Amino acid sequence: MPAEANTSTDAGTGRSERIATRTRNETWRKPPRRIEKSECITCDTCLRSCPSEFGAIFDRGLDVVIIPELCSGCPVCVMECPVDCIYVDEDWTETDNDMWNHIELTSDGAS
Repeated sequence: MPAEANTSTDAGTGRSERIATRTRNETWRKPPRRIEKSECITCDTCLRSCPSEFGAIFDRGLDVVIIPELCSGCPVCVMECPVDCIYVDEDWTETDNDMWNHIELTSDGAS
């Protein structure tokens, strides 16, 4: 099972690459998640629970967002959300440049 052992390591390295290329891992079979702003209480529980190898959830001031290019579709944030406001996003759209610039600034120096 050496391939599985490398998956976790590759996911961490892959996150930096996904940020640099602004693309989603094409091997992920599940669609990304999204947060329904009108239902969210901005408690940041999802942000704190998102696995670091994905690091797909960001605080954007008045709301919390999931970056689809970084989200593998795993259910961790869904299970932790106290108000059940996180859904599968079959029709996701690419993240805008302003948010990518924010991500790049906040990930500088992060491993």
